[in-house]
Amino acid sequence: MNKAEEVERSIIKKFRKDIWIKFIAGIKDYELIKPNDNIAVCISGGKDSFLMAKCLQHLQKYSDFPFGLKFLVMDPGYNNENRNLIIENAKMLDIPIQIFEARIFNYVEKVDKSPCYLCARMRRGYLYKYARELSCNKIALGHHFDDVIETILMSMIYGSEIRTMMPKLHSTNYQGMELIRPLYMVKEASIIKWKNYNNLNFLRCACRFTENSIENEGTSKRKEMKELINKFRKINSNIDMNIFRSVENVNLNTIIGYHDDDYKYNFLDDYNK
Repeated sequence: MNKAEEVERSIIKKFRKDIWIKFIAGIKDYELIKPNDNIAVCISGGKDSFLMAKCLQHLQKYSDFPFGLKFLVMDPGYNNENRNLIIENAKMLDIPIQIFEARIFNYVEKVDKSPCYLCARMRRGYLYKYARELSCNKIALGHHFDDVIETILMSMIYGSEIRTMMPKLHSTNYQGMELIRPLYMVKEASIIKWKNYNNLNFLRCACRFTENSIENEGTSKRKEMKELINKFRKINSNIDMNIFRSVENVNLNTIIGYHDDDYKYNFLDDYNK
């Protein structure tokens, strides 16, 4: 058994409960994959996207219906060391990646305000564009359960709203295309355990702004949310799932106001009716 086979086997054996079953639950509960889908699996080089790729590879082998996979790596301007690490990991894990270049770092480094947000938006646009050229109708990103609950807290604390990271989205600029998040129900702690169990070394952050510094990670809002959630877990071990369920169980009769793209509601609108 080679390394790729060992890693794939660990997902369905050693980490069956914490990774595989939750991966399948997300796929089924949110109807992420349909017959004859052609999915562009977007690999950033980190632990999350490589795990997603291996899970989707295994699912494709034993699925009840056919679907296609293309494994995309977008190079936004990685240094040679980071790019080579992605290539070596893909080869070791038997993932047939296709690399395309989009020199996003060259543009983003000139921007002073919200460079990380702009970089993420530009990356997604390039991924959609290249995926469509490969006749894909979906792109898959490696966001996990912790990303979801961190987003919920960030929206409340810093955005003054209740917002979550959705398991799938229709593209607004590429008609007929969707974004899916297959690791939606998989916790980051389980992914870290899987990585360590298999002695794997992945990119952490390959951004040009942080590759020589830990300052951005240390001051990021998302890291603040991670630390806050870890404090909550010491009080209540179910806190992360409670946060997640809160956006599934919204009682509109107890909300002062809400809105969508076209309509804004305040409880006073029909208070005396």
